[in-house]
Amino acid sequence: LERINVRIQMASGFFLLVLLALSASHALASDPGQLQDFCIADRTSQVFVNGFACKDPKTALVEDFFFSGLHMAGNTSNKQGSAVTAVNVAQIAGLNTLGISLARVDYAPYGQNPPHIHPRATEILTVLEGSLYVGFITSNPENKLFSKFLNKGDVFVFPQGLIHFQFNYGTNKAIAIAALSSKNPGVITIANTVFGSNPSISGDILAKAFQVDKKMVDHIHAQF
Repeated sequence: LERINVRIQMASGFFLLVLLALSASHALASDPGQLQDFCIADRTSQVFVNGFACKDPKTALVEDFFFSGLHMAGNTSNKQGSAVTAVNVAQIAGLNTLGISLARVDYAPYGQNPPHIHPRATEILTVLEGSLYVGFITSNPENKLFSKFLNKGDVFVFPQGLIHFQFNYGTNKAIAIAALSSKNPGVITIANTVFGSNPSISGDILAKAFQVDKKMVDHIHAQF
């Protein structure tokens, strides 16, 4: 009977540890939680923390929580035909530690927001004008594509860390608003990162990775 009780206690302890581990991993899966009303980013601070140090709340101004400019269209006269106007902690200091940000994305006809990832945020996209073809790809080994055609008023979610894209398949401009679950979601555009790194990744490595001739890799490298 004592052995049974010991085993039960051990099993209960192990189960408690598992629950604690799951709780901890969930807590660490997004921006840190709030311990005060706000923590306005002090970009002049020499203190290095995971994010930004807080400035004295007594010096807070209403401008620390304000941004103006999303009514203005971005310049889409570039190779991709798109422009992202970000509103994160870099633009609104009061977003520091709040775990949220957003962006306006403008698309020229047949313009795209090329394949990219946000390493620190899930994104929810709302189409305000025009039509978009959007999608994301799951991680290895499945690499399954989830894609959909969106129209004005439609909403689509891109899970954190997964490669995703948006393409304006219409002949008119398109506009979308993206909300992200981090004050500083980050962005890694796949093509720019792989072919535009500094210093460059060896052409031999990329040729083997993409299973193409090295001359093709050199040609793509030259674009970046």
